[in-house]
Amino acid sequence: MTPTTDYSARSASRSAPAPWTDAPLTARLVLADGTVISGRGLGAVGSAVGEVCFNTAMTGYQEILTDPSYAGQIITFTFPHIGNVGTNSEDTETSNLAMRSGVRGCVLRADITAPSNYRAAEHLDTWLKARGIIAITGVDTRALTAKIRKGGAINAVIAHNPSGTFDVEKLKAEARAWSGLVGLDLVPEVTTGQSYTWDEMRWVWGKGYSRNLNPEFHVVAIDYGLKRNILRSLANAGCRVTVVPATTTAEDILERNPDGVFLSNGPGDPAATGKYAVPEIRKLIDSGLPMFGICLGHQMLGLALGARTEKMHQGHHGANHPVKDFTTGKVEITSMNHGFAVDRASLPSDVEETHVSLFDGSNCGLRLKGQPIFSVQYHPEASPGPQDSHYLFTRFVNLIRERKGLPLRKER
Repeated sequence: MTPTTDYSARSASRSAPAPWTDAPLTARLVLADGTVISGRGLGAVGSAVGEVCFNTAMTGYQEILTDPSYAGQIITFTFPHIGNVGTNSEDTETSNLAMRSGVRGCVLRADITAPSNYRAAEHLDTWLKARGIIAITGVDTRALTAKIRKGGAINAVIAHNPSGTFDVEKLKAEARAWSGLVGLDLVPEVTTGQSYTWDEMRWVWGKGYSRNLNPEFHVVAIDYGLKRNILRSLANAGCRVTVVPATTTAEDILERNPDGVFLSNGPGDPAATGKYAVPEIRKLIDSGLPMFGICLGHQMLGLALGARTEKMHQGHHGANHPVKDFTTGKVEITSMNHGFAVDRASLPSDVEETHVSLFDGSNCGLRLKGQPIFSVQYHPEASPGPQDSHYLFTRFVNLIRERKGLPLRKER
């Protein structure tokens, strides 16, 4: 597609008249290749630069928009109807309460409708404004997604001005000048500033959240951009969790006398964050403690074990990604959000590949042979997404139980 392509939904070949098609065009998405996409602005007013990616999930937009792993990115939702169930205080995923959001903006096909759900407390537009997130609606997101799939993730500026006036050439220059995610350490934007404990468990229909008042084990979680449902899943598995900042030293972690260590998800280039995180992870590996990593934590564990990471063409973002677990032979449908991956060809001989993407064959899991240490690229806490991978939290706790000589539990 050329920069002259019109991505506004009103120009799409699929005719779908709606009241919003005649609304003023108060937003622009300006891509680094010069493409200018016009639409209606919602959410915060202003502009932001980031990498445009697309997410294929049909549910969970609030969880997606509050996932710290999206820091530095502009999310294109392929599902056309975003906002129809509103927002609430329970579905926020960032565990750092001081952080408004990591995401730079979002791109939508249809106008946001009035919320229609018994849990809804606030309109998505109001919620976006409060969190400083810029949105553009009325975009042919199919065409934009096809462009990303063909050419790869692209840098852009998203802008919202109620007057509808923009300095487009300035926005083009800003999009071209942005360095992109390669070499960018975004963890300082999303990590916690101080340690805290966590005992809240997963949400249950009709009951909401409960607390683990009798935990068996103590796990220290390093916060590179933690999601709440990961913490809840650890609590469900029987753990009392102490969350510590990303720059916490291995010595400080070991002084807390944990039974295991968790390496969290997070945004940006793992090689950049790894400059200070990998040396500490190596010390924790040498301690012999059970260790579990997810997403960015998986990538940095790979780096600590001697592998390399690489930027992906378009990344994996969605809740329908098939992954095979070589340890069981089973295929699970997973939730994913990452733009970097561990280069499977670089895995050392003492590291075993445990999971693989059935979409593109990229690495999705590893373990250190002979040690209670493993990680996965995807999100087993599944928020949003399926629950096929919850068993991995039991697998982690079983490593702790095995080290203590306790009976193992069935993975579920």
